[in-house]
Amino acid sequence: MGRVKLAARNIAFGYISNVITGLLGFLLRTVIINQLGDALNGVNDLYTNILSVLSMAELGIGTALNYSLYAPVARKDYAKIKAYMMLYKKAYITIGGIIALLGAGVAPFLPYLVTMPEGIEIAVRDLTVYYFIFLFNTVSTYFVAYKYSLVNAEQKNYIQTNVITLTKMITVTVQILIIYLTHDFFWYLISAAVIELFQKIFVSRYLDRLYPYLKDRTAEADGTGHSYQRESGKLSKEETGTIVTKTKALMLHKIGDVARLQTDSMIISSFIDVSVSGFVGNYNLVISFVSNFVNIIFNTVMTSFGNLIATESKEKQYGMFQVYRFTACWIYGFSAVGFFVLLSPLVRLWLGEEKVLETAVTSWILIDYYFKGDRIVLSNFKTAAGIFEQDKYLPLLQGLVNLVISIALVQRIGLAGVFIGTLVSGLIANIVRPLIIYRVCFDRKATGYFMDLLKYLAVIAVTLAFSMAAGAGLMPEVTVPGFVLTAIAVTVIFNGIFIALFRKSNEFMYVWKLFTGKIIAGREKQ
Repeated sequence: MGRVKLAARNIAFGYISNVITGLLGFLLRTVIINQLGDALNGVNDLYTNILSVLSMAELGIGTALNYSLYAPVARKDYAKIKAYMMLYKKAYITIGGIIALLGAGVAPFLPYLVTMPEGIEIAVRDLTVYYFIFLFNTVSTYFVAYKYSLVNAEQKNYIQTNVITLTKMITVTVQILIIYLTHDFFWYLISAAVIELFQKIFVSRYLDRLYPYLKDRTAEADGTGHSYQRESGKLSKEETGTIVTKTKALMLHKIGDVARLQTDSMIISSFIDVSVSGFVGNYNLVISFVSNFVNIIFNTVMTSFGNLIATESKEKQYGMFQVYRFTACWIYGFSAVGFFVLLSPLVRLWLGEEKVLETAVTSWILIDYYFKGDRIVLSNFKTAAGIFEQDKYLPLLQGLVNLVISIALVQRIGLAGVFIGTLVSGLIANIVRPLIIYRVCFDRKATGYFMDLLKYLAVIAVTLAFSMAAGAGLMPEVTVPGFVLTAIAVTVIFNGIFIALFRKSNEFMYVWKLFTGKIIAGREKQ
């Protein structure tokens, strides 16, 4: 099966998964807020972010090893694949242990990270127990996660997607029943921990059966009709050195990204209160639900880019990068404009006026959201190409800028200051990374990239102005019919203008042919 068809399958299953898990997420969050309150909703978000920070211990070794698997998977070098997977297993078991120790060390500081709203108290003992349940879920993941790397390197991301979807359906159903029966946050967390533990055991055994050669030295096939060497191959000093070099660079990326992306919730909970972190989480849930549809496309094709870079010319790579970037600007632009007009009205309809954030706060969040789309394109292509060393100090700079600006401004102007820091630190990458990618990957200057950026921004600004005018006319007061009509108007306005302006471009023509199935039909035999 060729790259395009595998990507199409991954995208299709990804969309199905996103609809199911997204709707379940909305339902579960609504139940938590109504039955358990804003404070525990905020604690749920805060602990998720704390464990994301602790996962910094992974230090990018998974990304480096995934990159290393692209070539042996393409060559069907099973001995080499097995060698990489054995290394990956040892690394991740070690990482799981490190995260467990770091997580235990954070527990005494929880009272300083959780500022409760006035009139609400949760015992430190209870906060600590909740936290250790979160920690267990995170640590146990590392004893299975490494096995997904081979599936994803083969561009079969849909396997992981389907497992996650089924688990989410079971978990949310049980958790909602638990909340209504017990009204207890502890049992809500325990139910998820038990279900996810059984999922990890099942996944481990399933993947062992799918790739028996990873464990069985005497097997003669991998279940697909391919033969392979019985013994595990050995990694050369050069191959091991490549992993070490890239992991060192990715370590710096990971530390910087965590400081920039995973600290907002902790800053909000420490300097304002944990319930406000939950309000922001409500907005992030809506944004994530929509952006996951977008990210399915862009993250799914990353493995295809790894294969493309390993087999095609730089000219071909550049052409596909242009298509990739054009598609991102279109889809992220459309969703950003839609969020500007519709996000706060949706939260008002869903949770009520008291949960709506100030316009200034949502504006900073959404401006960063659009530029994040550009960064995802750059980051995914850079990862697929194995370019980690050239900008290894950039994320550290971004993380430092974010922390300094966010902590300084949150004390002066409140919540908006946190997201100003996030935006400013993110824009650094929007400027620096195109220079690196164009020089290293394409042997070109990045002038064209920035000219295209200005062009896309101008078009999006025009569509935003028309869309906001339509929203003001169709939705003077927030009602469900007005919301639906406004959503339709924004869709027609944005896409009508975008297609009218870019319909003759090479990038649009490629996307259109792909959408209509002509490229897939022409590559069925790849």
